[in-house]
Amino acid sequence: MRKSYVALALAALALVGISGAVFIVDEREKALVLQFGQIRAVKEEPGLAFKLPIIQEVVRYDDRILSLDTDPIEVTPSDDRRLVVDAFARYRIADVEQFRRAVGVGGVRSAESRLASILTTQTRAVLGSDGVTSNTILSSDRAALMTRIRDQARLRANALGLEVIDVRLKQTALPDQNLAATFDRMRAEREREATDERARGEEAAQRVRAQADRTRVELVSEAEREAQIARGEADAERNAIFAEAFGSDPEFFQFYRSLTAYDRSLQGQNSTLVLSPDSEFFDYLKSDNPRDVNIQAVASAPSEASDESGSTDEAGAGPTVELPATTDDDASEETATN
Repeated sequence: MRKSYVALALAALALVGISGAVFIVDEREKALVLQFGQIRAVKEEPGLAFKLPIIQEVVRYDDRILSLDTDPIEVTPSDDRRLVVDAFARYRIADVEQFRRAVGVGGVRSAESRLASILTTQTRAVLGSDGVTSNTILSSDRAALMTRIRDQARLRANALGLEVIDVRLKQTALPDQNLAATFDRMRAEREREATDERARGEEAAQRVRAQADRTRVELVSEAEREAQIARGEADAERNAIFAEAFGSDPEFFQFYRSLTAYDRSLQGQNSTLVLSPDSEFFDYLKSDNPRDVNIQAVASAPSEASDESGSTDEAGAGPTVELPATTDDDASEETATN
């Protein structure tokens, strides 16, 4: 009976010893075997693992991708427009042994505090570097900036045994005290752009108007030139006809010219001419036909028209005015009277 109790006690002690020497590593974690605070083994593969009971302990770390949000910080880009940004990072524990040596017993909480400091420093450095403006940070081009922040943070996080997988800017905004000034500056920029656009439009309109005026002048000049040519050709043709008609009877041409001169000189109601009685201007007023002008053709036309329409007095036509032959004395007397 006493032997059975001893056997049971030994079995219980063996079971406790075995349970303290065996542990399971989950696929979502990594484990360190510590002996008096020193690393004795690294267990990264899932499954059963062993340790010395009582004197060794197991520390487990999450092997999944972890997330870290940083506090909002204020940055000043190269254009001196301050911005408030905050970021978040995705990271994982890549080297648990290096991680344990770097953070000690602080674990993940201590590591995240140091990683947040690294992210803040690198975010300020990248967003405040030369060539980076607030417009770049606020535009879609900031993806390249986030890549730069990730790469630089990854180099410094390696000392902690961490791998920075990605860094993203969550929020990018203006400080409250800068909103009014920023809006005014944006409004001024838009007004300047509008003024430039109007100036370019006015310049284009001036070019169009100038081209239209030039085209109009060219068309009018061409039309006037063609009109002058047509007028000159018509005048030449008319003069040729006149020359041919009057060349056959020069005396009749002289008679026609005199009648035209009489008509133009006496058109006014109070016309006064002071001429010598012997002037050739009065030759056709002194005689019916002083130069034996052949005016039968001219006289026959009204005669034939009179025969066709009947007697002038019977038809009620206007009176016929005849120019009586005047002598030199009468012409002198008339000139003196005028």
